[in-house]
Amino acid sequence: MYDEDDLSLLDAGVELESPLDHIEPLTAESEVVKPDPELMLALLENSQSQQRMLAARAFCDIQDQRAIPHLIRLLTDNCPLVRVSAAYAIGRNPSQDAVEPLITQLNRDFNGYVRKGIVWALGNCRDRRSLAPLADSLRTDISAVRLWAASALAQMSGVGYEVIVGAIPPLIEALVQDPIAAVRSNCAWTIGQLCKELPSNVVYATAIDALIQAFAEDKDLGVREDAKAALLGVGDPRGLQLIETLEQEGWF
Repeated sequence: MYDEDDLSLLDAGVELESPLDHIEPLTAESEVVKPDPELMLALLENSQSQQRMLAARAFCDIQDQRAIPHLIRLLTDNCPLVRVSAAYAIGRNPSQDAVEPLITQLNRDFNGYVRKGIVWALGNCRDRRSLAPLADSLRTDISAVRLWAASALAQMSGVGYEVIVGAIPPLIEALVQDPIAAVRSNCAWTIGQLCKELPSNVVYATAIDALIQAFAEDKDLGVREDAKAALLGVGDPRGLQLIETLEQEGWF
């Protein structure tokens, strides 16, 4: 049994793992029977925080819209483990009703581990309201949250042209300036995903320029490789030509 005030499992430092990396699986991998939705719905209202946490985590495996109001309420639970589990469960059960509560909690939650789960859930909700808070997280939050915000912005590809255009500038800024290589790599990947949905215009050209710059100049080999993969995935002729030229000249 854990102490609700013990945040040792929820270090708000710079670790870059998945929102639930440090939480043990709810069931063994060999088990195929999912938890009973009716029982889990009832446990979401349990007075014991451990039971609420387990119930919220169950809805990472169960898709049931009846859980949404309960999970939204648990975003403000006193226990950080409950909050992060609720955020992750909403990400598995995305709902337009959850977007504003997620944004509100993102702006006020003191725990970086919880915020990681929230930005992941906001991306999965695929809502234009998520753009501004995700962009702000990419610019200002701790590195672990920035990493997930960069990936979550890729989900804007299915929201609409204006949202895609709005996501490109903060991604380019982070690709050029972020001090953490993993964050820059995620930005490169996301820019590549968004470029696939853009027409050949100024925004597209600016994004391709940023990928080319990262491929040619970033000090980290992993970032250069991810920028290259993004360019290859988009299939931009200018980017492909530059890759071929630089490789022929022995730059890489």
